[in-house]
Amino acid sequence: MKTTAPLIGLTLDADAPSGLSKFARYSIRENYCGSVAAAGGLPVCLPHGIDALDALADRLDGLVVTGGAFDIDPSLYGDTSRHVTVATKEGRTNFEWAITRAMLERDKPVLGICGGEQLLNVMLGGSLIQHIEDAVQGSVLHEQPNPRNTAGHTVKVTAGSLLHRICGTDRLMVNSAHHQAVRAAGPDIVVNAVAEDGVIEGIEDPRKKFCLGVQWHPEFIVGPGDAKIIDAFVAAAR
Repeated sequence: MKTTAPLIGLTLDADAPSGLSKFARYSIRENYCGSVAAAGGLPVCLPHGIDALDALADRLDGLVVTGGAFDIDPSLYGDTSRHVTVATKEGRTNFEWAITRAMLERDKPVLGICGGEQLLNVMLGGSLIQHIEDAVQGSVLHEQPNPRNTAGHTVKVTAGSLLHRICGTDRLMVNSAHHQAVRAAGPDIVVNAVAEDGVIEGIEDPRKKFCLGVQWHPEFIVGPGDAKIIDAFVAAAR
């Protein structure tokens, strides 16, 4: 086990020129980096260039694939139509796909958050619901109206899963900020959390050292389970 802080890469969002900024820029919420640092990791932000991808994956000890207000291209999971609400960021997705694959090939810890969980599932052979409200009758509000730093609904945690071992509970209160979700998990992928409306809220790959995806945002530390998730991820990267 390393005695120094593990180097944790966090993916960035890409913003087009707008307002006062006349040039494209990257962005990330502070609490992504802050929660990793609080758990003992050394957070580093990853620009989208992939020329040095192998060198990057060799040096990183773990990867957080962050969320964002965009979607995975439906063609990547075999859908031939696109819901009117779907908005993609090809450059970001291409980079996240490549660095995630490189980290998994090295069996280094990966934590996918919200859209990061969705990307992880598609990479591992699964598919997505393009718009929950049109696909799930009577769904809960997955785009919660209350602040993101408060809980929006509960999830049932799958007994025996990595998530269950980490959190030590059968239910979690989680925040919720998504209009898409896992439709079918990839082959050999474990569904580790489900909302009360049946929507899949978490996945994991038991074949890997640590490969976990959650649909909510544990970086906000809404409850004790969230801190345990970040702590367990950083510990796995040591």
